[in-house]
Amino acid sequence: MTRTDAGRREPMRIAVMGGGIAGMVFAARAAELGGKVVVLEQGDDELYRCNTRYTGGAFHLCFHDIDKPAETLATAIKAATADFATDALTEAIAADARHAVRWLQGKGIRLMKAGPDAWRQHFLAPPSLMQPGLHWQGRGGDMLLRTLRQRLEADGGRLLRGARVTRLLMAQGRCAGVEYERHGARHAIEADLVMLADGGFQANMDMLRQYVGPAPEKLKQRGAGVSQGDAIRLAQEAGAALVGMENIYGHLLCQDALHDDRLWPYPIMDMLAGAGIVVGQDGRRVMDEGLGGVYMTNALARLPDPQGTILVFDRAIWDGPATEFILPANPYLPLSGGTVQSADTLPELAARTGVDADGLSQTVLAYNAALARGATAALAPPRSAGAARPIAHPPYHAVRLVPGITFTMGGIAIDGNGQVLQAGGAPVPGLYAAGCCTGGFEGGARSGYVGGLTKSATISWRAAAHALARS
Repeated sequence: MTRTDAGRREPMRIAVMGGGIAGMVFAARAAELGGKVVVLEQGDDELYRCNTRYTGGAFHLCFHDIDKPAETLATAIKAATADFATDALTEAIAADARHAVRWLQGKGIRLMKAGPDAWRQHFLAPPSLMQPGLHWQGRGGDMLLRTLRQRLEADGGRLLRGARVTRLLMAQGRCAGVEYERHGARHAIEADLVMLADGGFQANMDMLRQYVGPAPEKLKQRGAGVSQGDAIRLAQEAGAALVGMENIYGHLLCQDALHDDRLWPYPIMDMLAGAGIVVGQDGRRVMDEGLGGVYMTNALARLPDPQGTILVFDRAIWDGPATEFILPANPYLPLSGGTVQSADTLPELAARTGVDADGLSQTVLAYNAALARGATAALAPPRSAGAARPIAHPPYHAVRLVPGITFTMGGIAIDGNGQVLQAGGAPVPGLYAAGCCTGGFEGGARSGYVGGLTKSATISWRAAAHALARS
């Protein structure tokens, strides 16, 4: 709350940058708790594009059910991120993910069980992952945003579309509002606090080149592709620390997805790659395929040519691991127009793909021998065993790959309540952040993925309560 000259307490004035799940959860809860909230969303359309609208819809933590004990979830988060996730964020999200999701349900957000797996117990409804390609209108993420907007407005809040925040207003070290542009005009809003939640920097080629890899233009945007890193830049100008900027979340896609929208966001090639091998034009492996699809996506994104690799596998892998997971490559890749090249011998497959035949044959021979000996860690590069299968049952197959980027994992340093932190750990007064413009939770040496929807909703839910309690 703010105090007027007459001593009356007025509602806390809150400006929110970004109308995705992080911004809208914060806004709706802050308005519910008595704040005077305005959301500034850069998208101008009624159903503005953002990753939340495109989401598959799973609320999970490291593929665990969010209803597991907090200690179990915290252990899983630390393991998945190789201890990269900060203690504050780990403890906050492990403890309160279930409460944030229950709050969403209380606001009218529909959830469903999408399957027997632990990570599929809390899915947004109606489901979007029913067929390959992008199908979002009227589906879970879209309906979540529509519902939260209704709740926000019912509690007196506003959503301004076409409003791009350009500057934070600082007064004596405290964030005191924002400047924004809308329809060619500049405006300013004075605020008691500001929430930054614009979704990362996956659409900013310069930032991707600086932090992630040398050729970001060769990545496939596997999301809305609208987040330019504005919140990160503004927070840094206000004294915020940045953390974990080098990692992205995404999946391996068939390279045909570059020109065929039926092939993204699914099917993904992760399961195939985890069982087979990924080679360059010289026929040599380029990374550890046993560390998961998100790790592999990061590894390819860092190559000089992210479109220069080929996934190689055999009939047994195609009939096995390729049939697993949501909308699996077998059968949806060929059914959706994706190219799978096949041959009865490895030299013939090499000729069809343009890969060096001797290099490929030697790589497969060494790989199969290491698997048989249980010595894949001695390969170059080392191979975590994981789901590795021998490549020994013709016909042999190949798929050209492209890394698909959904969001960036790094960004603004925050605590467990979403307060923006300076390099020394002190908060920037009046400034909060949540969602994919923040860092310190996902990433690390193995590009550990935890769960984008869950981290966004939970920190925003906590941040609103923290901010309004301090008023």
